[in-house]
Amino acid sequence: MRVVMANDHGAVELAERLAGYLEGRGISVDWLGTKTADSVDYPDMAKLACSKYLEGGYDFGILCCGTGIGISISANKIHGIRCALPQNCYAAEKTKEHNHANFIAFGGRIDYPEDPVRILQAYIDAAPSTEGRHVNRIAKMMALEET
Repeated sequence: MRVVMANDHGAVELAERLAGYLEGRGISVDWLGTKTADSVDYPDMAKLACSKYLEGGYDFGILCCGTGIGISISANKIHGIRCALPQNCYAAEKTKEHNHANFIAFGGRIDYPEDPVRILQAYIDAAPSTEGRHVNRIAKMMALEET
C-alpha cells in the first residue's frame, strides 16, 4: 500500500504521528508536507498532494491542517478528489464504504473524541461497497463536478 500525505504548519505533530503509524504498518508514505512550524498555505499543500495522487500509484491520500476544514475544502475543488473529514471511527469507516473517499483529512488543533490514529485505522481497514445504492450515489456525486 502507498499513501501520499501533506500538511501545513498547523498539523506537523499530527502528521508525524500518522506517518509513523502508517510506516509501522508497512505502508509506504510520500510525505510532502512541511515538517516545521514555518507558515505554509493549506490550499498549496492540498494541490500538491492531490496532483501527486492523480498521477497514479497511490491507494489514498491524507491531508492535515489546523482544523482539517480548509485543506479538505481545497482538495474537494480538484477534479476526481473526494476528501472526507471524519470526526470519529464510524464516520471514517462509512466514508470509505459509502463514499469511496480517496482522501481523508485531519485537524492538528482538534480535540478528537477518538485517537486520530484509530480513525485512520478504521478508514484503512474499511472496504468500499461495490454495488447498490452507494455506487449509484458516488456516480451522482462525481457528476456534480461537471455542472
